[in-house]
Amino acid sequence: MKGVAITGMGIISSIGRDLEETSDSLKSGRSGIDKPNIFQTKHSNILVGEISFSNSELENNLDLEMNHTFSRATMLGAYAIKQLLVNTGLKDIPSETGIISGTSVGGIDMTERYFHDYPENTENRRFIRAQHPGFSTEMIAEYFGLKGFVSTISTACSSSANAIMMGARMIESGKLKRVIVGGSDCLTKFTLNGFHSLMILSENNCRPFDQDRDGLNLGEAAAYILLEADDCIGDRKVLGRVTGYGNANDAFHQTASSENGEGAYLAISKALKKAGIKSRDIDYINAHGTGTKNNDLSESFAFQRAFGDEIPPFSSTKAYTGHTLGAAGAVEAIFSLISLQEQKVFPNLNFKSGMKETGLFPVTKPTKMKISNILSNSFGFGGNCTSLIFQKDE
Repeated sequence: MKGVAITGMGIISSIGRDLEETSDSLKSGRSGIDKPNIFQTKHSNILVGEISFSNSELENNLDLEMNHTFSRATMLGAYAIKQLLVNTGLKDIPSETGIISGTSVGGIDMTERYFHDYPENTENRRFIRAQHPGFSTEMIAEYFGLKGFVSTISTACSSSANAIMMGARMIESGKLKRVIVGGSDCLTKFTLNGFHSLMILSENNCRPFDQDRDGLNLGEAAAYILLEADDCIGDRKVLGRVTGYGNANDAFHQTASSENGEGAYLAISKALKKAGIKSRDIDYINAHGTGTKNNDLSESFAFQRAFGDEIPPFSSTKAYTGHTLGAAGAVEAIFSLISLQEQKVFPNLNFKSGMKETGLFPVTKPTKMKISNILSNSFGFGGNCTSLIFQKDE
């Protein structure tokens, strides 16, 4: 199956401001997890994956006007798409290009900053509408002059994975010829305090799939890829193809994954069916792997159900960046594409011992191997589970 072509990608996260820095960090095993510096929180002992780029630096990079309404998540998104343009060699994006962006909480960072000022300070009320996730996407579209299809997906931690799936479907159906898909989320008090209330944040570097894992690290990032129909690629290099995707919602719990991995299993099964391949054809899995007790066990059970005794090499890359919430699916899509380009699997950092319930061991060091098909998982609160399959362009 040929699949939808990927011809460009751009990313910014705690391990790199561009593709080159990101790739170097992945290869060297350099984590971006540390105590917060720019982000202001009373939970200063909690480790996060923070981007070392202040809002004023982002404003200067994007050449924004003084009274702009861009939130940090919106600025990160615009920055990542600028990187995509550089990497693709496009000076301008054709105006009819669509954009589908995923986010979990939109511009709530600005609501937090100015909430108590709104009654008296009328100037800052412009940020009230910036909280809506869709407003961020509209601002990015306007910044790049995109006048085609504009849409936003907010399904928690599967948001940008669902944006990729939706973009692929629209190209396959002939609704679009070209679409930018991905997502952006920044660190906010709302998300940090929320995850802290669930008691699933770790004060240590997270250890996905480890017997002694004790929670996740939150991160911030923006990542976007360019999907194109074959008849408008021109001489651009095809970096990989979206051949499979599947979404399922097991409606098990508001914040917990199902105990037997039902949602993840269904999403994986649908993605394999869409791609027209067997489970044995998957060469590597970029796991959701948050480092929480619940998620990692649930996902491991889904692996066993979907792959039986022949589970492919797998790892979680969240120990590099932290869990970047709505951006995670797109961040790990780009990691998967780098793996396809490099023919290399990146390690599950900080792993020491397998879970006693399953005994599964992830990849723990950079490993060269032949890779044709990668499965990338993204699971969100409310049971919204999405799996994507990326294939090397032959």
